[in-house]
Amino acid sequence: MAQGNIPVLSGEGGLSRYLSEIRRFPMLEPQQEYMLAKSYLEHDDRDAAQKLVTSHLRLVAKIAMGYRGYGLPIGEVISEGNVGLMQAVKRFEPDKGFRLATYAMWWIRAAIQEYILRSWSLVKMGTTANQKRLFFNLRKVKSQIQALDDGDLRPDQVSQIATHLGVSEAEVVSMNRRLSGDASLNARVQSAESESGEWQDWLVDDSDSQEQILIESDELDQRRQLLKDAMGVLNERERRIFEARRLSEDPITLETLSEEFDVSRERVRQIEVRAFEKVQKAVKNAARDIEKSRIDLVESRI
Repeated sequence: MAQGNIPVLSGEGGLSRYLSEIRRFPMLEPQQEYMLAKSYLEHDDRDAAQKLVTSHLRLVAKIAMGYRGYGLPIGEVISEGNVGLMQAVKRFEPDKGFRLATYAMWWIRAAIQEYILRSWSLVKMGTTANQKRLFFNLRKVKSQIQALDDGDLRPDQVSQIATHLGVSEAEVVSMNRRLSGDASLNARVQSAESESGEWQDWLVDDSDSQEQILIESDELDQRRQLLKDAMGVLNERERRIFEARRLSEDPITLETLSEEFDVSRERVRQIEVRAFEKVQKAVKNAARDIEKSRIDLVESRI
């Protein structure tokens, strides 16, 4: 798919201008998006594809900003993300029932991560899925455990990160040292109107982000579907008790359920706990399969 009329980001000095330009493209209503996607899929309508791409350029920019800490030109990161977006549009199937933003975000991230891995000579030493996960998640995990100081990590922090990401402690120490020389995450840009601010400031919209709303909505639907599917491991009695005790806004008492099933309250409690453990295990297994599929998608792009 050709880039056509997509705005060009010429150097970091043109970032504010680029962000201003892409905000002029209208967001699409669900039915508009569906019809455009169908038109491109069935009739190779390039104008429809162009509208699908341009309406999601803000999503690419927002995702790209999350990769500013790798010391690479933000313009190139955004451009690579745009390539991923175009790949997503080419492969998008609107009849699957989800929105393009949800589908595209994985292609965008995969394209950006591939570019980063190509650009960082240090990761030539790290080719396994676990090492790549360490490369892209070290900062986030450090933030979660409040390891915000520069320099080497404490031994307990190294151990915690290694366990969380499934890598060796030596790999954590090595990667942390190699990532310590990154550029500032708060570099400032200035617009043609002499307004200054950080990169992410130019993405602020007075209205709620439609992309984020759609993504969160789809993720909520996915979690609900995971729970629904997981409950298939329960028998009829377990399902009734689990729903009554764990899913109801006004949980039914153990006493009421004990009378319904003619068993003791303690027996009802045991069934509730067992049902919860079975559902929890089924959800975790399903979620792990989904995460593996996402990692495989990134791997396929590398």
